[in-house]
Amino acid sequence: MPYGNMSIEELARHIGMDARLVRKWAEKGKLPGQLVGGQWRFNRAALLEWLQQHMHSLEEEHVRNLERAMRASPGDALVAAYLPTEAVEMNLAARSQNSVLRELVNLAARTGLVYDEPGLLEALVQRESLGSTALPRGIAFPHPRRPLPFATAEPLLALARVPAGIPFGAPDGRLTDIFVLVCAQTDNLHLGLLARLSMMFSRGVADDLRDVSDATEAVALMIRTEAALLATK
Repeated sequence: MPYGNMSIEELARHIGMDARLVRKWAEKGKLPGQLVGGQWRFNRAALLEWLQQHMHSLEEEHVRNLERAMRASPGDALVAAYLPTEAVEMNLAARSQNSVLRELVNLAARTGLVYDEPGLLEALVQRESLGSTALPRGIAFPHPRRPLPFATAEPLLALARVPAGIPFGAPDGRLTDIFVLVCAQTDNLHLGLLARLSMMFSRGVADDLRDVSDATEAVALMIRTEAALLATK
């Protein structure tokens, strides 16, 4: 589907929401759309931007529907597939926003799956300059503004804890200590991973991760949380 050529009905199907709700949000200025000849039209790139920035504020039902719409099949275990133990560090040495982004890229590179470390880091820094990816309750999901299909050999997540926490621009003013780096190669997987993580962390997995010091245990915890989430759908 061409960029900038989505109708309300097409957008509703794309993000798994009711067309009436999409129209209501558009009329209230909540969604990035334009009236063209009396018809609402939506740019997919602008929509991706909006969803990345506002997903944490959506009701769980809407995040769940979005995540379902982005999945290739109902039983996809995304975290289990894309979070290797090598990409987990529960005692990350970082004291600033830039240093944590740099260390997250280094952590991802330990897997041997990162082709373009400088490019990935630059994309993360640029994304943060537009607005922090930090969320309330001390968590952040750093990610490029757009999927980077050639930066990694395959989709990849990296998980880190900075025990003391750092200022990362969280909306609640809290220090951020739990970070999940998201590297995807398509828009659908990019949004699907962000939605999946959003639902998992709404279940309190961050507090459990704060009590874990071993990478293998942290991965197992994330996999269990994801499995429980999938079992409730």
